[in-house]
Amino acid sequence: MSYIVIILAVLVLLNSYPLLVSQNLVFRSKQTSMNSSVKMIESSLSGLAQLTTENVGQALSDLRETGVSRIIVTDTAGYVLYDTRETGNAQGMYAFYTEVAQALDGNDAYFCRYDSEAFLSRCAQPVVYRNQIIGAIFAYEYDTEQARLLQSFQKNLATISVIVGVLVLLLSVLLSRLFTRQISDLLQAIRSVREGAYSRRANVRGTDEIAQIAAEFNSLTDRLQTTENARRRFVSDASHELKTPLAGIRLLTDSILQTDEMDGTTVREFVTDIGQEAERLSRITEDLLRLTRLDSDNVDRPAVIPVKPVLERVVRMLGMVAREKEVSISWEADDRAVVMTTEDDIHQILYNLMENGIKYSSQMGFVHTAVTVEGEAVVIRVEDNGIGIPDEDMEHIFDRFYRVDKMRSRQVGGTGLGLSIVRDTVVRRGGTVAVEHRKSGRGSVFTVRLPLAEGGEL
Repeated sequence: MSYIVIILAVLVLLNSYPLLVSQNLVFRSKQTSMNSSVKMIESSLSGLAQLTTENVGQALSDLRETGVSRIIVTDTAGYVLYDTRETGNAQGMYAFYTEVAQALDGNDAYFCRYDSEAFLSRCAQPVVYRNQIIGAIFAYEYDTEQARLLQSFQKNLATISVIVGVLVLLLSVLLSRLFTRQISDLLQAIRSVREGAYSRRANVRGTDEIAQIAAEFNSLTDRLQTTENARRRFVSDASHELKTPLAGIRLLTDSILQTDEMDGTTVREFVTDIGQEAERLSRITEDLLRLTRLDSDNVDRPAVIPVKPVLERVVRMLGMVAREKEVSISWEADDRAVVMTTEDDIHQILYNLMENGIKYSSQMGFVHTAVTVEGEAVVIRVEDNGIGIPDEDMEHIFDRFYRVDKMRSRQVGGTGLGLSIVRDTVVRRGGTVAVEHRKSGRGSVFTVRLPLAEGGEL
């Protein structure tokens, strides 16, 4: 709507300003030409000591074309001595014109107006003889030719304005429909996405702002679609993982309840299996809660944490598990390795990586953890000589609920979330995590890089 107001203002200006300028030019031109004509008449009368009807008529008898419609000469009383008008001649009468009165007072007078049909111009000057005013000259012009030219110019401007207005109106309607169609398509896409149809895309072409908004909207829906697919996959995987231990618990309890004759040893074994399934269910629940906190940014505020003391505690906690599997644990840590995070985050990273190495190592295997400072980063490397990771699984190893060998993972008590927790925790703290094959023999090497805390060693 605002641009229409602007265009209307421009059209109004187009139909007024040029006309005003043209009128002013004509006014100035008329004033110049009439002053020149009056001056020429005044010079013809300048040698007369007194103005009379006879000497004025004789002085002006040979006057050539003056370019004005009417010339009147009066004496000092305003009595008309000479008038060029043939019909309605005012000779012998008094000239009741304001300009004549001003001229008899010694002033030059000029007046001009335009009444849409003609330019009416009046000019008067005193006739002076030896510094004495002896009369006045009055010139009058009624110019219809200039008026017709101005009217023609005005009509041309009006025609141009109408053409421009029609073109602007047609263009406005066209652009409005195009713009409305684009907005409508975008709104329909937004409503569809609001209802959950994340696959809907806005089909808006072009390079204007609406097309750019549509492109950003499509990019957003792509992200939403990816997130929705990941959410559905996560819910499906989580439901499946939770269903497995619950089904096991239900089967074991049904077996106990439906068997009348069961000795104490068998009952104890069944109850032990139920406890193991319940413990696995608890681990899955805890990992899911931790991932939920990471996804919602509900994490503790970071502080400067030295890695070495946390590593020592993790080694002590995993010592029992490692001895049961006859896996040796070794470690080394640089005292300068301090990071801006929480102690629980570092503990989770070290514990999950080292526990993962112990689980998938065979008897007489090893897990070695090294914490070093490289430039502006703290590097944590966890190396094991376990079963290793196939090449096709490398890029998915940090995905939630992803397992290289699902049956073996369940047998060793894995939830499929440990490495995902490590990846999300490291990324939250501005770091990176990667995995590769050991260069010598079987096994894997996990490498975590975290920014070195400012201030270095504590």
